[in-house]
Amino acid sequence: MKYLSEYRDPAMARGLVQRILDTATKRWTLMEVCGGQTHTIVKQGINEVLSNAVEMIHGPGCPVCVTPLVQIDRALHLAARPDVIFTSFGDMLRVPGSECDLLQVKARGGNVRIVYSPLDAVEIARRNPDKEVVFFAVGFETTAPANAMAVWRASELGVENFSVLVSHVTVPPAMVAILEDPGNRVQGFLAAGHVCTVMGWDEYEPLAAKYQVPIVVTGFEPLDILEGIWMAVRQLEDGRHEVENQYVRSVRREGNRPAQDLVSRVFQVVDRGWRGIGTIPGSGLGLRSEFASFDAERKFGLEGISAEESADCHAGDVLKGRLKPFECPAFGGRCTPESPLGAPMVSTEGACAAYYNFSRVQADVPVGVAS
Repeated sequence: MKYLSEYRDPAMARGLVQRILDTATKRWTLMEVCGGQTHTIVKQGINEVLSNAVEMIHGPGCPVCVTPLVQIDRALHLAARPDVIFTSFGDMLRVPGSECDLLQVKARGGNVRIVYSPLDAVEIARRNPDKEVVFFAVGFETTAPANAMAVWRASELGVENFSVLVSHVTVPPAMVAILEDPGNRVQGFLAAGHVCTVMGWDEYEPLAAKYQVPIVVTGFEPLDILEGIWMAVRQLEDGRHEVENQYVRSVRREGNRPAQDLVSRVFQVVDRGWRGIGTIPGSGLGLRSEFASFDAERKFGLEGISAEESADCHAGDVLKGRLKPFECPAFGGRCTPESPLGAPMVSTEGACAAYYNFSRVQADVPVGVAS
């Protein structure tokens, strides 16, 4: 990738760290929304080197992690059907359901296929008219345009054996839920740069004003993160609460209008359950009525499937920032990447996986990779 090493320059990183330490007159508490940012922060030790000036709380911005258990169980039910080809991005295959995961269903003979685009799933449906092809449509606003395009394209081509199991969630309502939580300690946010590439940052400005928190749209490389933290700390020190854009190479204020238009044609705002958190009003995207024939839940009558969250898994507290992963009693013992209790331990954006693999700050638990 061009222009990648420039955002990992050690000398510039040390300069930004010093700038943050020099700017902060007290210890501030920030939340990075995105799980990709979490992995950069933990892997690079940013949370450790800044611990005297900033506490980083890890937010619910991992779409794999927040997909509710009941939706995973519905996926497993579909994947086990002999008349279904179940398609998904690879990051969903190890997410545990009530009894097993998609990889285990595949091992037992289920026709589970990894695709790299939802349009690939539409093509599979075209080539297999005797099978029902379902795509697991998971993600934040980042993946919504591509999933909307798949439904739009299937409708346009008349591919009636294609459907989507939708579990789309949106970021701003989750931020509101965090800010209105009685135990909230978040004083500022690093907003997810890829979401804002699609949606822009207009919708964050009312949140910054109402709750008086700085929100900095931030990228994912170490220098992005450090500059975003510095911008947020500077606002806090100045008593300001504005939306600023650190990720200027990718994000514009208005976002990507054609992508937004496509999403709004295919999807509508709905209430959505979040794994370990519960239902957040207006936090999801569901298919509009004119695309109901592509809704796998309706097509296969999945509404009656229910599921109970494991009492041993504290994923909800981790996703809300109430608990650091290593503070969970099951972390590193009863819950590991090989035997996970929840999605945050196996997702490539999960906070628990980040701490297990990279963190040097743990409470008497095994270290995964780094030490």
